[in-house]
Amino acid sequence: MPTEIERKFLVSPDWSPSVEVASTGVRLQQGYLLASPEKSVRVRASAEQAWLTIKGASDISKGSLERLEFEYPIPLDDAQNILNTLCQQPIIDKTRYSQDVHGLTWTVDVFAGHNAGLVLAEVELERAEQQVSLPDWVTQEVSNDGRYSNAYLAHHPFKHWR
Repeated sequence: MPTEIERKFLVSPDWSPSVEVASTGVRLQQGYLLASPEKSVRVRASAEQAWLTIKGASDISKGSLERLEFEYPIPLDDAQNILNTLCQQPIIDKTRYSQDVHGLTWTVDVFAGHNAGLVLAEVELERAEQQVSLPDWVTQEVSNDGRYSNAYLAHHPFKHWR
């Protein structure tokens, strides 16, 4: 079964993508058809492709980083229609950057719109116990804080946290 194992961190306010990293930036729009603590169903689209993703829950109370994840490409036109008509509003709007650090690919999401001001970094792992050398631009780990999941942000935008 497909499993996602990831760690998530807040990013230092003075981080900005290098010229090389900035060229990897992809704007993503993401909406939820279902977002509950047990499972989520989302649509994500870039300018060129789109995906339908189904995720199970991780057992945050036990510190688990693993959860089921199934992801399928879908036609971009279908994704735009689903985002505009079926997904809860507001849609998550972010630019995703990729950066290789110490042999692992990190993604940095710079949120816009209702979640502007939030910058998160994620690294996907092969094993839950895998050691990770942290880049100097990450700060607090929020892997087990459900408020930083995109599904939570869709219901409770970051702009309302303050």
